[in-house]
Amino acid sequence: MSAWLPTAPCTPAGCAAHEGRAATVAHAVLRLAAVAALVLLGVAGAPPVRLLPQRPRRAVVRAWCRALVRAFGVRTTVHGSPGPDGGRLIVANHVSWLDVPLVAAAVPSRMLAKGEIGRWPVLGRLAARAGTLFVDRDRIRALPAVVGALAAALRAGDRVTVFPEGSTWCGRGQGLFRRAAFQAALDAGVPVQPVHLAYLLPDGRPAGAPAFVGDDPLTASLWRVVRARGLRAEVRLLPRIPPGRHADRRALAAAAQSAVTTSSGVPAVAYPPREPVRTLPSAIDSDSAKRPCASVHHWVSSRPAAASSARTPS
Repeated sequence: MSAWLPTAPCTPAGCAAHEGRAATVAHAVLRLAAVAALVLLGVAGAPPVRLLPQRPRRAVVRAWCRALVRAFGVRTTVHGSPGPDGGRLIVANHVSWLDVPLVAAAVPSRMLAKGEIGRWPVLGRLAARAGTLFVDRDRIRALPAVVGALAAALRAGDRVTVFPEGSTWCGRGQGLFRRAAFQAALDAGVPVQPVHLAYLLPDGRPAGAPAFVGDDPLTASLWRVVRARGLRAEVRLLPRIPPGRHADRRALAAAAQSAVTTSSGVPAVAYPPREPVRTLPSAIDSDSAKRPCASVHHWVSSRPAAASSARTPS
């Protein structure tokens, strides 16, 4: 893994425990079966859906994503309106692999995702058919080409969602927004829409189960989510930042960051320094949240988890 990549200070043990009620094993298995059926339906239905006109196509995508999130046992509340059609860069804080269907259920869009996702069985194929743009995060020299492809999609009138923290955080803290993707919005002359995502327990506290952090395998994360009861997700579609308001990507990224942190009340935290990786990741590590990470929230702050919490890049 390249040393330039951001790494958040969360671990599954420290950040992803579920403090609420648990579903029975039988109930969890039924949820997984419903998820599997929806994923297979999505793979089979993607080609004909892509032939539909834009509005009905987006309606189908939103309905499918809502059903998928609900199948995992997560209830969703959306605040705000998707607004008019047209090219737009959507930027959101990053907590979980659930973020992708959650954002798409509110604002259907193409996604910018790490290249490993394109190689996942079934899900990778589905992501590619949905128009996902993939980036190889280990090759920093490929970044200008990714920004160019992103700008071209925005000019063509596509909405594209990016998680500019570059790493997932569990919701009790946020990483600083990296600026590269904002250059694409400047080049394309399109607005930026900040979005805040939160996963909560019934009493309003941040939920740990959806957080996909540290060396957490995807399979363990899936099982943790379907075993949790009472999870709800909140999507806040914040006011769009019109093109031309900020002259450079630094100012634009800072404005989007400020909108998200103001909405959440959670401070943005600089990433801790990462120790050099001395060993190559194994094949099984490819579905992990992020590697390596040895400490949790209080590593950044002497306060408990309320001060800071994070997860891996998407």
